[in-house]
Amino acid sequence: MTRTETPRSAAGPGRVRPRGALRVGPWSLRPAPRALVTGVALVLVAFAVAVAAISTGEFTVPVPDVLTALFGQGTPVAELIVGKLRAPRVVTGLLVGAAFGLSGALFQSVTRNPLGSPDFIGFTAGASTGGILAVVTGGTAVQVAGGSMVGCVLTAALVYGLAFRRGVQGYRLVLVGIGANALLISVNSYLLTRANINDAATAGAWLTGSLGGRGWDHAVPVGLALAALLPVCAYVSRPMRMIEMGDDTARSMGIDVEVVRAAAVTAGVLLCGVATAAAGPVAFVALAAPQLARRLTRSPGVTLTASALVGAVLLTLSDLVAQRLIAPQQLPVGVVTAAIGGVYLALLLRKDRH
Repeated sequence: MTRTETPRSAAGPGRVRPRGALRVGPWSLRPAPRALVTGVALVLVAFAVAVAAISTGEFTVPVPDVLTALFGQGTPVAELIVGKLRAPRVVTGLLVGAAFGLSGALFQSVTRNPLGSPDFIGFTAGASTGGILAVVTGGTAVQVAGGSMVGCVLTAALVYGLAFRRGVQGYRLVLVGIGANALLISVNSYLLTRANINDAATAGAWLTGSLGGRGWDHAVPVGLALAALLPVCAYVSRPMRMIEMGDDTARSMGIDVEVVRAAAVTAGVLLCGVATAAAGPVAFVALAAPQLARRLTRSPGVTLTASALVGAVLLTLSDLVAQRLIAPQQLPVGVVTAAIGGVYLALLLRKDRH
């Protein structure tokens, strides 16, 4: 569902409403049936994948027992497995996937480029640098998460500052970000080679991206960040649609382009940082989720809600595949998302060539 705002002063009886619009006070709501149906379908798929991930494993919990345990009415064994062991990991995966998907949608909208995701413009690499520094200096898990958040924010500030010249143009942000990404990857490699073997192994495992050992203490901060930043995303969603048509067009409609763009970048950076802090730099979710959502909804632009839902489904489904369907041993979720993202990127490049 998309929303267009109607000023109170222009809401008189002579005002012509858009075809199919519903009037609710000062707001004009225009239903988007395909987007609505797609959103409901994605919610159902996410729920089904989550239940499957909680139900399966070395000890199988029947689906009815999973549902009763989620509501606190299951057997003690089911509540232990569901509530303390598997549900926190699955909820963390859903929230981290949604944060990455939403972050990628914001940056792709800002840059007007399908490659404008945190994976390519250096923000994930900056978060990785902060995390590695915390690991090699003997930091705790909380310090690693804080280091990755600080690294992401500082990298974003540097890239945005270097790209700013009478405003920020999408292509300039992407080019500066790619340069920063290459530099930070080399810094990360240097830090790993200079660390002792145990720290290097720990940092390497974290860099892959994993949901292993994640509990409610990982899920809660991501959920709080999403709750705090969703209003910002809702605020910038409609202006960003106008900005996608060009800065001059957006300014002619009374939109403060730089303010909206700065708000979108800030929200995207914080979402990327908190997701990386919770699960590590999981690759390609922020890249693929917005484009998959765009194709599912057949939207002319990037859709934030659908992107968040696709990100949640993509990460949770990848973790289910990594944990249950790949033998002989379990893999970090980042391995599966990297494989999916690599195939998607190759298809995207092939389509652009044609």
